[in-house]
Amino acid sequence: MTVPTSVAPTYAPPTRSTAELSMIAGLSEDAQKLLGGDEPVSPRDFLGQLMDKELHIDAVKFLAHALPRREAVWWAWVCARKASGPEPATPIQHALDAAERWIVQPTDEHRRQALAFGEAAEFGTAAGCACLAAFMSGGSLGPPDTPPVPPGEFMTAKAVSGSVTLAAVATEPDTAPQKFGEFMKLGIEVAERTRLWPTS
Repeated sequence: MTVPTSVAPTYAPPTRSTAELSMIAGLSEDAQKLLGGDEPVSPRDFLGQLMDKELHIDAVKFLAHALPRREAVWWAWVCARKASGPEPATPIQHALDAAERWIVQPTDEHRRQALAFGEAAEFGTAAGCACLAAFMSGGSLGPPDTPPVPPGEFMTAKAVSGSVTLAAVATEPDTAPQKFGEFMKLGIEVAERTRLWPTS
């Protein structure tokens, strides 16, 4: 797989190196070995190596941790939507709608609604996990009238990783490699900001 070179500045946080992100994301030993050598590896080159080696789950984890939170949730939503088919069950559809509302208008009300609909869809589904990612994107994890409990820096990334992975493997696992390839292509388009949510 050839990763495009025109990646936007938001592709990876400037204060985090590729090696740091890979450690935070909990990549496998095989993935970590690709970072060997004296020369630092750029995020896009590292992602290309992961895909070339068919380390699909590592690639998903790395990109989820490299993307800004809103873009990461959008990526999860796109993959969950594709995996849910043309006629999702009602709880799944409601979860997809709730995650999309937060993406388009990321208010605290929409963030909390996403949690409720994600829980109804179950967090073991791609749609439910995308809602969980939206909820953990900021604000407080506690009830509205209690002292704030901020989420960890990479809680959204971990939920996005789960959502994209579930979207690839939950049905027809024999086709998971092809789905991972498709979803990673979508994720790169999000990173390049060529595939983002509608603005109107």
